[in-house]
Amino acid sequence: MCRNKYEESKSSTPDQNGLGRRLSGGSWDLYACIIPTFCANNKVWGVDVDDIYAPVNFKNSHWFAIWILILKRHIVVWDSIVKHISPEELDEVIETFLTMVPYLLVECASSDEENIKYTLEPFTYERVKVGVPQCRSGDCGVYTLKYIECHALGITSFPATFCNKNVKEIREQDGARYIS
Repeated sequence: MCRNKYEESKSSTPDQNGLGRRLSGGSWDLYACIIPTFCANNKVWGVDVDDIYAPVNFKNSHWFAIWILILKRHIVVWDSIVKHISPEELDEVIETFLTMVPYLLVECASSDEENIKYTLEPFTYERVKVGVPQCRSGDCGVYTLKYIECHALGITSFPATFCNKNVKEIREQDGARYIS
C-alpha cells in the first residue's frame, strides 16, 4: 500500500457509494497477494487472509511494525522507540491504513457476498507500550522484524533474550537466515 499516494486517493472524487477513488498502482495485486512476488500466494484479504503484518517506515528514519486484524477491523502497533513518534504523528501515519484497508476490502471484493461483509468505516488502532522491548537508535528495523516474526509464530510475549544486549547476535543470525 503506497502511503505516499494516499493523499491523491483521498482527494479523488468517489461515486455515490463512496467507491471509485483513485488507487495507487498495484493496490489490487497487493489485496490479492500477487505482490510482492517473493511471497505471492494468491490469497485474498478478508477471504483467505485474516491478519496482515507489515513493517512501516517513518520519515526514512524509523521502523515500526503493524498487525492488521481484518475481521476485528483493528490495527496493533509495536514500536521499539515510542518517543521517536508522537501520538499525533502516529495518527497521521496510521490513517492511511485505517482508511485504505477497509476501502480495498470493499472496492476490490470479487463478489457481492464479499462486498457486503465489509464497510468503508475506518479501522481502529492501538499502540502497545507494555511488554514491547525497547531498543537503541539504529536497531529499530531488527526489532520490527522480530516483533512480526515472534507474533506470526504464535509467541505472544517477547522472549527475555530479545534485548539490546543480544541485538548484534540477532542481527547476524537473522541476516544470515534471510540471505540463505
